[in-house]
Amino acid sequence: MGQATGYFTHPDCWRHEMGAGHPECPERLDAIQDRLLITGLDAALDQREATPASLADLELAHGRMHLASLRGLSDGLRDEITAGGPQHAQVDPDTSINIHSWDAILVAAGAAIDATDAVMAGEIANAFCAVRPPGHHATRNQAMGFCFVNNVAVAAKYALSRYGLQRVAIIDFDVHHGNGTEDIVQGDERILMCSFYQHPFYPVWDHARGPNLVNVPVPAYTKGVAVRELVDSDWIPRLEQHRPEMVFISAGFDAHREDDMGQLALVEQDYTWLTQRIKDIAVKHAQGRIVSCLEGGYALSALARSVEAHLRVLADV
Repeated sequence: MGQATGYFTHPDCWRHEMGAGHPECPERLDAIQDRLLITGLDAALDQREATPASLADLELAHGRMHLASLRGLSDGLRDEITAGGPQHAQVDPDTSINIHSWDAILVAAGAAIDATDAVMAGEIANAFCAVRPPGHHATRNQAMGFCFVNNVAVAAKYALSRYGLQRVAIIDFDVHHGNGTEDIVQGDERILMCSFYQHPFYPVWDHARGPNLVNVPVPAYTKGVAVRELVDSDWIPRLEQHRPEMVFISAGFDAHREDDMGQLALVEQDYTWLTQRIKDIAVKHAQGRIVSCLEGGYALSALARSVEAHLRVLADV
């Protein structure tokens, strides 16, 4: 059984960008990698380059027409740019595609699938995917909120179909509600989704109630101590009951108090604590199998420090 933590990324994740000044920028990945380098944590990780996901794998979570339209937008820009046209195609008011976006979408989801394969094969103990674009706002048939394809939902559905698992969990600790993940997994009782998020806030969404959803909305300015209490009271009993055979994490770090994308007040120690609680569940029920994927986090220093805290728990260093 491999004991290392895998670290999956790909150069194409840097090539997708949505214009000058956009918060979901390639520099996010630079900040994370610089932090791992200066702390020496990079040496403790099994670093791997992701391979592109197949359309068949993406269709586990998304409609064929949705995927075709994304690819068409990205490909169509090549001709327009050659003719002096726009550099980006808008998908929603804050989300756009460039000529490299489709390639980035494929390797971001591919990283989650590759990580799932490596963890299931016992090559590594768990994994973190340093990828963009993020995924948790992407619904089955709609791109929104910086997201095009739902990396974590694809990987969770893949683990169920490819490996015949009976029960998996998706944990989402982004400041924004993972509405896309909810849309894809709602009603699939093989998948338990646990999340907390700032509310009311983006996205405007009818927060579903269901036997496989543990939604914990919290008001602005909530601090880590309150979040920890809610995790222990609301998430943990349901996770213990579900006994997941694999755990997927939508790891958003924009609930950090330095991140002005939201108004929650978590700090690095809260991400350490959260990751440890999730890891304890995975060790108890899932042979330690965790695949974590980067979602939000836009204050670069806070993002980098928080990812470091998350990885130190996963890698046990």
